Amino acid sequence: MGVIRSYRTVARVAEVDLEVKRSIFRCRIEPVTDEATARAVIERARAAHWDARHHCSAFILDPAGQTARSSDDGEPAGTAGAPMLEVLRGAGVTDVVAVVTRWFGGTLLGAGGLVRAYSDAVRAGLAEAGVRHRELRAEFAVDLDHAVAGRVESEVRARGYAVLDTTYAAQVTLRLGVPIPDTEALAATIAELTGGAATVRPVGESWVDVPS
Repeated sequence: MGVIRSYRTVARVAEVDLEVKRSIFRCRIEPVTDEATARAVIERARAAHWDARHHCSAFILDPAGQTARSSDDGEPAGTAGAPMLEVLRGAGVTDVVAVVTRWFGGTLLGAGGLVRAYSDAVRAGLAEAGVRHRELRAEFAVDLDHAVAGRVESEVRARGYAVLDTTYAAQVTLRLGVPIPDTEALAATIAELTGGAATVRPVGESWVDVPS
């Protein structure tokens, strides 16, 4: 597998209810960045809805989606967690956890009915959560005089560079996220905007939300 430079995750926390033959399936979707956080989301759902019979879950982590877990939490094997995970995979999202809490309505749904219900609950949750795109950007810092910092910041934004942070001290320091193929162009842009008075220095890499 090559280097992953972009991926999709959910845009926001979402919670939706689905009723199937008087059973309530409540799906909660959250963006997460590690397994401990994903498991904490699951445990919060369990604590908040202690009266429910099942809290089935699935999560996918890291930009390549290499970490994936699911749980049927007492439902017949393969009828809840695995279908939920497949919906997440099918949506092409990662760094996400889905928890579906079920209150039993008194009517058995059968294996096929459970698969459909848990899958549909996650689909509804994803639709509510929306999607955001993230790109791996090279990070650069540039120190500017206060007199020109505002103009330079506006110009670099207008040219599509992400301003990740602005620090005010004796000088103004902009931390910029730059698409990796464009790193040389940034140096030329800063030189142009400052008449050669400022230069950029590399400070690492980070994931940046970008317009879809």
